[in-house]
Amino acid sequence: MLRRELEYFLGAVRFFTRLPVPAWVGHSAEALQHSARWFPAVGLVVGSIAALVYLAALQLWPQPVAVLLAMAATLYATGAFHEDGLSDTADGLGGGWDKSRILAIMKDSRVGSYGVVALWLGLTGKFVLLAALDPALVPAALLAGHAWSRGCATLLLATMDYARDDAQAKAKPLASRLAPGPLLFALALALAPLLWLPWSQAAAGLLLALLATAWLAARFRRWLGGYTGDCLGATQQLAEIAFYLGLLAQWPR
Repeated sequence: MLRRELEYFLGAVRFFTRLPVPAWVGHSAEALQHSARWFPAVGLVVGSIAALVYLAALQLWPQPVAVLLAMAATLYATGAFHEDGLSDTADGLGGGWDKSRILAIMKDSRVGSYGVVALWLGLTGKFVLLAALDPALVPAALLAGHAWSRGCATLLLATMDYARDDAQAKAKPLASRLAPGPLLFALALALAPLLWLPWSQAAAGLLLALLATAWLAARFRRWLGGYTGDCLGATQQLAEIAFYLGLLAQWPR
């Protein structure tokens, strides 16, 4: 049982990042479906890498430089996997006028103007928000942001249908809806690092990330009737940014 769950976790690490995993880890569509519950745990791994790089860099450079290096570390670890989804989704929803056209644009390897703008806003937004945080909160924010944003993307796996029919689509193995039990497990992993943040800021970040996820999900349902792998990446990115926005929010008294 433990070995099987470890294999599912490592399978998720292999699918969602470029980090090496042991050779004995199997690969199958069925195993990858079970791996979906570990999606937020991958966020914990990526967030931990970012936090460690940030803390090390902060010993030598100002906070903005440390944030930039931490972001670079996550891009290297994931191969910009989710950023690519954000770019493709922006191009598809921005340039398409029906489901077939949107899906065709999203599958195109070329990046359009909507994708470029979305990437610039996404990366710049994360940099500005993290650089504006209390330096002592950034490591916990990175852990929680990466985990909870992937928890938000996991919600799509449990509540929406897969939009593509082609068997070669990159998220096809995740097409089965996530059952309530695995979903609760994934959300527990996603929520755990929020305990290291002040409760009011954590609650604001959680709420804004959920609102961003709901907004995107409504657009996906309207235009696609479901999600794609790119939609999951876009959701992770937007939810992460919204989470950092919540941490920084100054509510009127």
